[in-house]
Amino acid sequence: MRDVVVVGSINVDVSLRAERLPLAGETVHGDALVVGPGGKGLNQAIAAARLGGRVHLVGCAGTDRLASVALDALRDAQVDDTYVRELTDATTGTALIIVSSTSGENQIAIAAGANARVDATAVRDAISAFRASSVLLTQLEIPLDAVSAALEQAKTEHLTTVLDPAPAPQDLDDALLRRVDVLTPNETEAEALSGVCVRDVESAARAGSVLRGRTQGDVVVTLGAEGCVWSSSTGFEHIPAPRVDPVDTTGAGDAFNGGLAVALARGEPLARALHHAVLAGTAATTRRGAADAMPRQADLHAL
Repeated sequence: MRDVVVVGSINVDVSLRAERLPLAGETVHGDALVVGPGGKGLNQAIAAARLGGRVHLVGCAGTDRLASVALDALRDAQVDDTYVRELTDATTGTALIIVSSTSGENQIAIAAGANARVDATAVRDAISAFRASSVLLTQLEIPLDAVSAALEQAKTEHLTTVLDPAPAPQDLDDALLRRVDVLTPNETEAEALSGVCVRDVESAARAGSVLRGRTQGDVVVTLGAEGCVWSSSTGFEHIPAPRVDPVDTTGAGDAFNGGLAVALARGEPLARALHHAVLAGTAATTRRGAADAMPRQADLHAL
């Protein structure tokens, strides 16, 4: 098994639970505030490491008091943080999260902070991590220039590339998308990229087919509690998720992508890797938080 290199964001999540999500202009009462590690890059790196991968994270954090919350979590998960830059003139990225205690759904607002400083130079400086790895996993909480550089470097080093186009993407150009082997949008992101309204398995397959025309690779549309829909050169397949009572859906997509990356790094074919990813995403919904909810292999076996 070779390594996984994750190029992405590092945040600290400030979250609370409320009976329901507030409407525009509305105030709702919540429970005690929780401060913990987060960010799509950090979450996905921790998920892949907890599920048995050797993982390198490329990103940026500040040197403020919040930074230790994120960096300690990476080290506890045994993620290699050699290529995480600690910037003295930037704050650590922060996410404000409200979670509905009844549905598990969430609302999130993000201040990028140091994540906005991840650039092509940071990617090039991590060349040894790329050469040790067989899979690149990246997202869109860092500048597109850095994402593009990571995909280009991964292709040069013959890595399998996985792009989670979250949060809901800017208009990604086809040149960037053609460097993606596996694209993993959720319903909202798939709709934004394809123009197809995604509401069920069939519409997810249609969106996946449109996006395959742009990426020339595999497209996996994640559907939350309904699992995912995989569109490939031979058609589409629905991989359902086991039924659970969700507590918090905040980190489910990150657990899915981390689980997918580590399975691919083990050499599993994509069909099998996606079943592993669906179990990982589902397991994450049974715990509160983002990074803290990233599952271990025993959690997948329990499902």
